[in-house]
Amino acid sequence: MCAAVLAVGLLAAPAQASPAGASAELRGAGWALKDTGKEARFRGLAAVSRSTAWVAGSKGTVLRTVDGGRSWRDVSPPGAVAEALELRDIEAFDARRAVALSIGEGEASRVLRTEDGGATWTETFRNPDPRAFYDCLTFFDARHGLAMSDPVDGKFRILSTADGGRTWQVLPSTGMPQALPGEAGFAAGGQCLVSAGPRDVWLATGGGAAARVLHSADRGLTWRIADSTVPAGDPARGVFALAFRDRTTGLAVGGDYRTGQPSPQAAALSSDAGHTWRQAATPPPGYRSGAAWYPYARGTALAVGPTGTDVTTDGGRSWRALDAGSFDTVDCTPDAGCWAAGEKGRVARLERR
Repeated sequence: MCAAVLAVGLLAAPAQASPAGASAELRGAGWALKDTGKEARFRGLAAVSRSTAWVAGSKGTVLRTVDGGRSWRDVSPPGAVAEALELRDIEAFDARRAVALSIGEGEASRVLRTEDGGATWTETFRNPDPRAFYDCLTFFDARHGLAMSDPVDGKFRILSTADGGRTWQVLPSTGMPQALPGEAGFAAGGQCLVSAGPRDVWLATGGGAAARVLHSADRGLTWRIADSTVPAGDPARGVFALAFRDRTTGLAVGGDYRTGQPSPQAAALSSDAGHTWRQAATPPPGYRSGAAWYPYARGTALAVGPTGTDVTTDGGRSWRALDAGSFDTVDCTPDAGCWAAGEKGRVARLERR
């Protein structure tokens, strides 16, 4: 895929967009690659606006742009670079404040925080338990957030902050259902734990007999669990990403991440806060690791994966191919700034032709 804008026929933000009637104003648009000058794989993405975005990836790499991707500043935490940490998720509140998560067993799972645009970073959590492996994090607002670990003693572990990521504590496990044998989260694109509104949060699973979605309405204290329609039954299969437009309307995407393996029924949708899920009538043709709702068209969303991008305009019931470029994660902002990131330093923004 060249750096020129790819024509995909949908999803450009109108100059004076508003939620009412915005669908009719959408024009042809496509992914415009932004040269990062890096070869890292960026599975962590935090879109702040059309102009500002953060990406985090392999070998401790963190980049930030404030000019729509025309230039990127390398703001990688020195310690993360020195230890070649795998940064798989990043959440940003603005151009200066961000929280990043590194994954791995035991002390490889860490949380890092910056308040000065990445000029300096503070490590605010280092996992002391060799049985824990943290996958994703999410924030409800600038103060309250959660991170999730694969099961420890048979239950997913939840880490909580109430001060913007400065301090963290493990929540009690009494309200967490038992995990299935082999069940875990996928640290594939920073969207295995997502939130909507001030208290609702969802956790995506795979690897067990069923691909499930857990929902909490009290910031992770108690959870309700539901089977999705995405196939599981193998360590490589399950729900890899969730996206909730509000506290009731959600999407789940996933499949089998192994190259060349089929991924039928790779998308599902929910209209009741994830308590029940139904299969997409026309799902994406392959494994997808990221999803995001487009803000100015109520039923429109994007799903991305190594073999391409798909779009739905009917709330996830049917998907159609957008392009064949490889991305791992996608994020959209209220001002219609949609960004995608992935392997070999690839970052793109959705733009008009």
